[in-house]
Amino acid sequence: MSTDSADPRRELLRSLPSVNDVLRLEQLAEAKEQAGHARTVNAIRATLGRIRDEMASGEVGHAPSPDELAHLVLSAIRAAARPSVRHVINATGVIIHTGLGRAVLPEAALRAVAEEVRGYCRLEIDRETGRRGHRDAAIGRLLCELTGAEAATIVNNNAAATFLSLRALAQGIEVIVSRGQLVEIGGSFRIPEIMAESGAVLREVGTTNRTRLADYEAAVSEATGLLLRVHTSNFRVVGFTEEASLAELVELGQRHHIPVMDDIGSGALIDLAPYGFTEEPTAPGSIREGADLVCFSGDKLTGGCQSGIIVGRADLISRLRGHPLYRAFRVDKLTLIVLETTLGLYLDPDTLLEANPTLRMMTEPPDKVARRAQRIARAIHAACPEAQITVSSAQAQIGSGSLPTETIPTKVVTVRLPGWSADELARRLRLSDPPVFTRIRDDRILIDAKTVLPGEAAIIGKTLGRISKGDPPGGSAPGG
Repeated sequence: MSTDSADPRRELLRSLPSVNDVLRLEQLAEAKEQAGHARTVNAIRATLGRIRDEMASGEVGHAPSPDELAHLVLSAIRAAARPSVRHVINATGVIIHTGLGRAVLPEAALRAVAEEVRGYCRLEIDRETGRRGHRDAAIGRLLCELTGAEAATIVNNNAAATFLSLRALAQGIEVIVSRGQLVEIGGSFRIPEIMAESGAVLREVGTTNRTRLADYEAAVSEATGLLLRVHTSNFRVVGFTEEASLAELVELGQRHHIPVMDDIGSGALIDLAPYGFTEEPTAPGSIREGADLVCFSGDKLTGGCQSGIIVGRADLISRLRGHPLYRAFRVDKLTLIVLETTLGLYLDPDTLLEANPTLRMMTEPPDKVARRAQRIARAIHAACPEAQITVSSAQAQIGSGSLPTETIPTKVVTVRLPGWSADELARRLRLSDPPVFTRIRDDRILIDAKTVLPGEAAIIGKTLGRISKGDPPGGSAPGG
């Protein structure tokens, strides 16, 4: 009959020191002084708990040495002191990655935050009169210049832009929309449910794949308050399809004195067709075609921060601003300065593609991506000679529901580390400092050069080098 003492895992667990024993380690004296007793004890408890779980599952077969244990605790202290929203390396090849913060912010926007919002900043005070005004007045003028609209305003995302517009303009009245445009944008945001919550009355017309202008015309009545077009940003219906154009809807709306709202979703401000992408609606294009209100995201194809941008007729924008819900959806100073700086880049078309990281990654020449992949491969080989490395062609994605049928040629660095499964290696990369997110294929990790930013190739190489040497997650060597 077996006893507890005969169970090697129980013996291993008993070999772990107590919290107080770890707290007395000399290697933690300085960290304890800097981080404080409570934070150090919490890090020790979390570290010992993780080690116990790994021992119980058989992942770890020996007790860590005092030096190893101190290093793990120091890493836990550093991790706890850092915000959960932090810098990572995106090697997935998804340019606008929702899980990794969507659009990469332009350097100009980051500088503006550091320089202009260090202390107090001018948010709603007019310098000339000294009186309060609209906090988005300046960015509104910029958007009018970029799109040709009469007026503009900003809310906290495009879902809020859609909801506020429906609530302010169509509460209690009919909104006509094609059945094929009753989309789910993400999570629980579905156009029919949002329309119901807004108080608007949904009048769907046509079929999933074919909706003609005649369908809209047949539905127009005295109860109609708005014609809504919703761009299917995150999917495409192909084959036997037909839909009324925006120009046709505008003409219909003008005949019946009904405003037309165009929700273009991903928010392109420039024509992407010259760069090989399928025609994507743009905000300036919608305004030129006569849409009365256009709303779109600021953190997708625009390349800025999370926000919902609404441009259009001055009287309609005024109604949105005057609605009680407007205050609940308005944005703060950080969003305003980041978005205004990002939009300002569009005033110089010659430098825009390089200055806006999202547009740069979407349009950069393939040979530039290939050179970056070679730099990544060399960095990995230098730090980790035993790794099996190849560079091959692949396809990157735009992401976040933008241009869903489009892919971009890219180069991926495929890595296999002897003795490591791809799942475990990818996990260790995610636990590194900074975390590195990759793809997995055929039990190898794939590092997509398309989304690796300048300066990150060397970091990826050093990180894999540390992992291959068996260093614990966290980045630096013990005491470093």
